Amino acid sequence: MLDEAEHLPPTPEVSVVIPMHNEEGSVKKLYERLRAVLEAHYLSFEIIFVDDASRDQTYPLLSDIAASDPRVTVIKLKRNFGQTPALAAGFDYARGEIIVSMDGDLQHDPDDLPALVAPIQAGYDLASGWRHKRIDNLVMRRIPSRAANWLMAKLSGVELHDFGTTFKAYRRDTIKRIRLYGELHRFIPALASWNGARIVEVPIKNINREDGRSHYGLSRTFRVLFDLVTVRFLLKYVTRPLHFFGMPGLLALFAGISVWVALVAKKLLVGGDVFTAHAPWMMIGVLLILAGIQLFSTGLVAELLARTYFESQGQPIYTVERVERRLPERPPASATAFHR
Repeated sequence: MLDEAEHLPPTPEVSVVIPMHNEEGSVKKLYERLRAVLEAHYLSFEIIFVDDASRDQTYPLLSDIAASDPRVTVIKLKRNFGQTPALAAGFDYARGEIIVSMDGDLQHDPDDLPALVAPIQAGYDLASGWRHKRIDNLVMRRIPSRAANWLMAKLSGVELHDFGTTFKAYRRDTIKRIRLYGELHRFIPALASWNGARIVEVPIKNINREDGRSHYGLSRTFRVLFDLVTVRFLLKYVTRPLHFFGMPGLLALFAGISVWVALVAKKLLVGGDVFTAHAPWMMIGVLLILAGIQLFSTGLVAELLARTYFESQGQPIYTVERVERRLPERPPASATAFHR
């Protein structure tokens, strides 16, 4: 029996990865509009829908589409892992030279896709969508988003206006090198820049979703702040964590030793009951010395963990229940013999 890979068509020009969660109202319209755009601009393509354990009719609808169109692959995850693992699953299965990610709620206009792909064809490694004319609620979405994007740009060193949108295009070898976990999908440009990727920003439309309710709220903006700390550490110190912990450890150790040297010097030169007169300073000195030792120890352990991380093989952050793809029919044996 031939392996499935032998049945697959040649590598497509473009792969589109779309995570879906309870989007039954958008499935058919998104597929039809996206297919029309792809057929009009590219000779070959594939669409990869990742169903993140939807509770509505999203998966049955996607399964029907995959059964009728061999260019469509549906990946069903065993439970609701979240957007980042769903994207990671789609990226792992994508075979295209250019990989595009977008949301499944029709807030991303498929007509904008060629504008994102064009810079990759021109030599860039990553094209990031920029919703330059936001139509979201000013107080609940636009102001927090602008503040978060400004902070992300400063801490990551990547000057983008819009980190939050999923609508991006990647060169295949660029996105395949990035291991995603947590909720780091919005920081892909920052992680890619660490590998030297050439990044460009492309204006896209910002439209309201046509069906259902948005999965994003103000709470997401606050979660971004925690991810910022992670990304900042990854970008600057992941290969040298002792540099991160070592400096404050050195300062604390130096300050603690200085306090004790001063107290011992006073005892020797002046005399008197140093413990009674300077007990708080003695405690501060001890705490500073202990803090310095702990920070140095943490840095050394982090160095060992970083070495283990880089030398080990990463494991996927998702579990696939099944993959549906209608494979092209094999040519008859006589036809195969004739061509040989």
